[in-house]
Amino acid sequence: MMSLLKNLAALLLFVSPLLRFHLFTHAASTSPPVTRPRIIYMTGLGLDTGENYDDDYADTLSSPPVVVASMRTPLGRGEPRLCDYNPCLENQEPCAHLLTKTGCLCPGMSAADVRPQPPRIQALLPVREGEGRGKVEVQWCAPSSVVSRYQVVVEGRDGDPLEFGDALRRGLVGSLEAGTKVCVEAVNNAGHSVPTEFSCQRYDPPVSTDHKMLVGIIGGAVALVLILVIGAVVLLKSRVCRKAKRDSTDGLGNPSYSREGTL
Repeated sequence: MMSLLKNLAALLLFVSPLLRFHLFTHAASTSPPVTRPRIIYMTGLGLDTGENYDDDYADTLSSPPVVVASMRTPLGRGEPRLCDYNPCLENQEPCAHLLTKTGCLCPGMSAADVRPQPPRIQALLPVREGEGRGKVEVQWCAPSSVVSRYQVVVEGRDGDPLEFGDALRRGLVGSLEAGTKVCVEAVNNAGHSVPTEFSCQRYDPPVSTDHKMLVGIIGGAVALVLILVIGAVVLLKSRVCRKAKRDSTDGLGNPSYSREGTL
């Protein structure tokens, strides 16, 4: 009997650690999940209470993130167009007024308190008809600056320069000799433009049509005379050659015969 009790006691000692390990494992598997601490988000309007954090967190895990398409600012319709403004034409509406009316683009203009850029001379042409016949007209293009008036300076001419309005692009400067230098200056409240090779030009009078015609007639007459002279020389030399050949033929008669009979 005592031996049986000893055997039962030994069996209990062997089985008891296995029972404790099984119970600990079962308790660990059946324990409630650890709750995540709620996170409070700071926003610009105040504090977020985080009451719906669990629901939001579950939705985030179950659904993929939403990608927001980038927004692009729509461009204006059509390309910007330049204003219908030509700086070489006179009495035009200022480009600033066209910009206000239609929204077109004007060339860059310097401010009114800045010395203007020099204008560009287009031509120096003699006037052949009308009241200004015999005089020279200067034509220019406006610079990209604010201009109150234009001045024309003629080389070698004393006195004040000729003045023209800001809307004009041409003016008479009187009679000029060939080679005379003419400069056009732009003026505003800040001063005068600096003369350049584009704002100055020397007068080179064009050849008139009558003069060209006279030169052509003289050239044609000279050519005709040369042709006649060359033709006469060739004809004379041809006649001299034929005469010499004929004389040589007559002098070489048959020596076996004479006019008085046979030898």
